[in-house]
Amino acid sequence: MKQIEKESRIPLYYQLMDIIIEMIEAGNLKADDKLPSERELCEKYDISRSTVRQAIQELEREGYIYRIHGKGTFVSPEKFKQDLLKFYSFTEEMKKLGKVPTSKVLDFKIAKCNEKLAQKMRLNVHDEIYVFTRLRLADGEPMMLETSHVPCSRFPGLTKEKLERRPMYDIFSEEYNTTFTFAEEIFQPVITRENEAKLLNYYEGLPSMMIERFTYEKDTVIEYTKSVARGDRFKYRVALKR
Repeated sequence: MKQIEKESRIPLYYQLMDIIIEMIEAGNLKADDKLPSERELCEKYDISRSTVRQAIQELEREGYIYRIHGKGTFVSPEKFKQDLLKFYSFTEEMKKLGKVPTSKVLDFKIAKCNEKLAQKMRLNVHDEIYVFTRLRLADGEPMMLETSHVPCSRFPGLTKEKLERRPMYDIFSEEYNTTFTFAEEIFQPVITRENEAKLLNYYEGLPSMMIERFTYEKDTVIEYTKSVARGDRFKYRVALKR
């Protein structure tokens, strides 16, 4: 087992980080495994508590671990990497990663568009829209909570049963001859709320990513979706070209 070398020029906290990262990458510490306590690490490697704390802080910053107040420090699950370079869907992205995507429709209703939604979707106040909430899963694990708003006039006859059987974008393109021109997404870090944590099998108070998506057919908004994605399961990448 790798040990800390006190005479090395490499800082002690960095050596401890390297030891823990090596254990994670070798599979000796798996996703959601609890790390030894600060005291245990101090005793095992004969280092100070301040050294251990610095190593833990850096590992958390780099996404290797996460902390839950009052419970301890745990190994972060592997993050799904999402490239934001072209139009994508949750279903197709999970399939690319070798995961089995599924959705649970938690709520489905027809509502009248309020002033705020009418402005976002370029609709008239009181226009009818479908409002539905889906829990998105990969290999049975909750990943994302989505609430979508879709104009009834563009997709007449859309039902909860259809959404439970097939991906939404497949329904739109195959049954309604929809052409997806482009989509715009807005990202914002948020703290996970209690009801979201329960549905996502996550922890209240930990960070998540809120994503607002506007999907267009030519110049018309055909979907406005507000999602909460688990902060421990996604990593987003944007390429900037000059």
